[in-house]
Amino acid sequence: MLKPFLTANWRYLAMLNFAADPKLLEPLLPRGTELDFHEGRTFLSVVGFLFLDTRVFGLPIPLHRDFEEVNLRFYVRRKKFDEWRRGVAFVRELVPRRAIAMVARTFYGEPYSALPMRHSLEHKEGRVLAEYQWRRGKRWETLAMTALGEPEGSAEGSHEEFITEHYWGSGLSEYRVEHPRWRLWPAQTTRFEADIATLYGPQFVETLSAAPASAFIAEGSHVEVLRRTQEM
Repeated sequence: MLKPFLTANWRYLAMLNFAADPKLLEPLLPRGTELDFHEGRTFLSVVGFLFLDTRVFGLPIPLHRDFEEVNLRFYVRRKKFDEWRRGVAFVRELVPRRAIAMVARTFYGEPYSALPMRHSLEHKEGRVLAEYQWRRGKRWETLAMTALGEPEGSAEGSHEEFITEHYWGSGLSEYRVEHPRWRLWPAQTTRFEADIATLYGPQFVETLSAAPASAFIAEGSHVEVLRRTQEM
């Protein structure tokens, strides 16, 4: 049985999803993977969320337990034996601590960068606000959403299930992320303000400047990131 390398609570995941041309993503595919499609389309997602009570090998790291992350990801799959492992691959991941970025790059080959970050959360009287910001130079850039009501589970085979229920990470190595199915709020409003060309590359400007295909806030849960093994 695999032991978790990292455990944490991921909370209030703001997920802004864009339909993407496969030709945009194919050059970024990790070795041994192919694009994963839902109803003939593949997607790019800008995702902001909170890491809470983060532990490495069961131990809390002072000043590194609670922090923000914002990432740009897309969806892949890999055939292993007789099963398809459905996962995500990352274009760029932002965190506020250099040590966190270094550990992620070293152990999992993920494209992490460290920037000043902050967040604002509000959840009361049936209204949810999730706002994540990162600073480059003198400018704060933003991913924010609002939602109303109670979160609900995603339907089997739905677009929402496709976006949220990928359980493998595919960087320079493959690893499994375990969590229960998440409940979701459909977003009522969204805001994404960033210099896309310098943040992710000019090839992403057209896609990430278009109207999103969907937007929702996932409630989140406890997660476990499992250690790599030779069989992976």
